[in-house]
Amino acid sequence: MTHLSGIGWSPDRLEHLPAGTEPGRVARVDRGRLSVLTADGERRVHPAAGLYDPDGVAAPAVGDWVALRGELAVALLPRTSAFTRTVAGRTSAAQVVAANLDLVLVVDALAGPTRARRIERYLAVAWGSGATPVVVLTKADLCDDVAAAVAEVAEDALGVEVLAVSARTGEGLGALRALLGPGRTAAMVGPSGVGKSSLANALAGREVAPTQDVREADGRGRHTTTSRELHLVPGGGLLVDTPGMRELGLYDDEGVDTAYADVAELGTECRFRDCAHRTEPGCAVAAAIDDGRLDPARLLGWRKLQAEAHRQLLRSDARARAAEHQRAKALFRAYRSQPNRVR
Repeated sequence: MTHLSGIGWSPDRLEHLPAGTEPGRVARVDRGRLSVLTADGERRVHPAAGLYDPDGVAAPAVGDWVALRGELAVALLPRTSAFTRTVAGRTSAAQVVAANLDLVLVVDALAGPTRARRIERYLAVAWGSGATPVVVLTKADLCDDVAAAVAEVAEDALGVEVLAVSARTGEGLGALRALLGPGRTAAMVGPSGVGKSSLANALAGREVAPTQDVREADGRGRHTTTSRELHLVPGGGLLVDTPGMRELGLYDDEGVDTAYADVAELGTECRFRDCAHRTEPGCAVAAAIDDGRLDPARLLGWRKLQAEAHRQLLRSDARARAAEHQRAKALFRAYRSQPNRVR
């Protein structure tokens, strides 16, 4: 299987491959069929009925490895990572955007002001995926002070490499290509118009994604990519181009504390273990805000994502909903039992 290493195969996956099947890597999912990369090239296959998952998590996604028997994908091999979001709307359904990633490239544009809270949201999901996040700031040729913009983003993107690139001039592309070694897989995620398609074309050395001219008003592009697809790039790396996301809902809180490591670390120094970082005495987070060590916006961002992840947990987990209901009842009983409460 060593000849499959160029598309990300590793020998430890052999133990999960059913007898009588061959591996294939999903490059695209559309119209109920899969485009897969195999040792013999690309082919179109049908997923077996057993791979249907109404919740969306266990169904084949771009980047997945599947076991093939002829023209049928019969099994999904275990994932090493998965960038997963909640489907837009009031639902608990999940969508695996891309699987078996080494890197998640969180893409935003330097044309106009960068949005720190939005980048933090993407980083929280990226850290939770199991892959390594990298922030990629595109359209560096349209920015007057690239170094200052990178430093501003890096201040909040703790433990994450921040790269500025330009698909037009080639600035920064060498450093980004260096991260995509042979067999390594990266997925680009971010909103529409930040230049993901132009970046994909620049990295692939050919047009793999359609692009449109930027708007003169704000230098931002128009939505062009409509589906997720895995591309081979020169040097042996693999790149998943994804459509712009109008909404990135958290599926869980796995990466929130990592994205907000400064808030989480300060929280361990609070006097009370269950400190909510509001008005409790001995709150280390509040003290850090008071003396200027912590930006209040970081706490607000952390609090917002934690609350969102908790709501998602309640929607998807019946036991969590029951526990929350019991907690609310206990608080109400405690309130009712207070002898001096106002009636």
